[in-house]
Amino acid sequence: MQSYEIVLLLLAVCVGLGLLARRMGIPDPILLVVGGLLLSFQPWIPRMPPLDPNLILLFFLPPLLYAAAFNTHWKSFRANLRAISLLAVGLVLFTASLVAVLAHEWLGLPWAVGFVLGAIVSPPDAVAALAVTRGVKVPAIVTTILEGESLVNDAAALVACRTAVGVVMGTAFSFMNASINFVIVSVGGIAIGLFGAWLAMRFHRWLTKFELADAKLTITITLLTPFAIYLPAEHLHVSGVIAVVTAGLCVGQRCESLFSEEIYLEATAVWEMVEFLLNSLIFILIGFQLPVILVSLHDDYSLGELFLYAFGISVLVIVARFVWVFPGAYWPRWIDRNLFGKDAPPPPWENVFVVAWTGMRGVVSLAAAMALPEKFPHRELIQFLTFWVIFVTLVGQGLTLPFVIRKLGVGRFADDEKKNSEEISRC
Repeated sequence: MQSYEIVLLLLAVCVGLGLLARRMGIPDPILLVVGGLLLSFQPWIPRMPPLDPNLILLFFLPPLLYAAAFNTHWKSFRANLRAISLLAVGLVLFTASLVAVLAHEWLGLPWAVGFVLGAIVSPPDAVAALAVTRGVKVPAIVTTILEGESLVNDAAALVACRTAVGVVMGTAFSFMNASINFVIVSVGGIAIGLFGAWLAMRFHRWLTKFELADAKLTITITLLTPFAIYLPAEHLHVSGVIAVVTAGLCVGQRCESLFSEEIYLEATAVWEMVEFLLNSLIFILIGFQLPVILVSLHDDYSLGELFLYAFGISVLVIVARFVWVFPGAYWPRWIDRNLFGKDAPPPPWENVFVVAWTGMRGVVSLAAAMALPEKFPHRELIQFLTFWVIFVTLVGQGLTLPFVIRKLGVGRFADDEKKNSEEISRC
C-alpha cells in the first residue's frame, strides 16, 4: 500500500475505535493502543515501518502540548507550583535512578544504559493524562497538579536522557555540567516561550487593529504558533517542550483580549478536531510498534524473559510514584507548619492516592526510545521495555482509574469545591 493509503486506513480505524470507545465508556487512548496492537498482528494489515521519533517530537507533540497548556488555569498552576515541581523534577529523577538500579542488578545493563532506560520511562505523559482524566470527576487541584506535572516533566526527563546517552557514547559525565545544562535548557526554553508568546499576541492584536483578523486566518496562525516556537527553541538547543508550554500558558490567559467570541468558538472547534486526530493517530501508532520492536530483538532474549523484565520495570515505575507522592504531599506542609508557622490543611489521602495512581506513560517516552542512536547498546531491549511500560500504565492504570475514583469517593471533593466556588461567587 502507498503511504497515503496507510494514513487514510489509520484515520478510518481511529474513527471506528473512537466510536467503540465511546460506546464502551473507555478513554480513547486505551482502546486505540490496544486496537493498534491487535491489528498489527493481523496478516492482512500492511507492515508499519519503525516510527520516526522526529514525527512525534516535531509534528505531534508541539500542538498537543500547546493546546493542553492553553487550557490550563495559570493561577491554579502557580498556586500548586511546589507540588508540580516536586513531581516534574524530583519524581522523574527518583524514578530514573530506581529503574537504573534494577536494570543494572537484574538485567545486567551498564549503569549509564540503565539510567537512559529510567529517564525514558520516568515521565508521565500530558496527552495520556488529559485524555484519560477528561471523563472522570476529580477535584480541580488534582487536575491542575496532574496537568502541570505532565506538561513540565518532559524537559527534566529528556535532559537526563540526553546526558546519560552522551555518557554511554563516550562523553565524560560531570554533575556540575549536567546541572548547569539543565538550568540553561529550562531557562532558555522559558525565555523562548515568553518571547514567542509576546510576538504571537502582538501579531494577533495587529491583525485586529487593521481588521484583518478573520476566522480562517486567525485559526491558521494559532495552529502554526506551537511549531514556530518549538523549532527555534530546539535549534538553539534549549527545551522546545518548555517553550511551547510557556507560550501556551501565556497566550491562554489572554485569549479573551486577543480573540472575539465568534473566532474563539470556531478556533475551539477546529482545535478539538486537530487534537482528536493527532491523539488518535499517535496512540494507534504506538500499538503498531510492538511487532517492529520484536523483529529487531531477534533471538537475544526469550519471550518469557522479555515479558518478565517488562513486568518488573512497569511495577517499579508504578510503585516508585506511590513512594514519592505520599511523602511529597505531606512533608512540605509539616515543614511549613513547624519551621514557618504556616498551618495549611493537609490534602485528603484519597486525592493523593489518585495523583499517585495517575502515572500513564505515552508519546514522549516512545519518541525518546525510538530516537536512540542506531549503535546504542541494548537499544532494542530499551524500546521493548518502553513500549510495555506505556502499555501497562496506560491500559492498566487508565482502565482502573474511574473505578479507583468511585471507590475512594473522590467525586465528593469535586462537589465540595464546586459548592464553595459558587458561594464565593454569590458573595
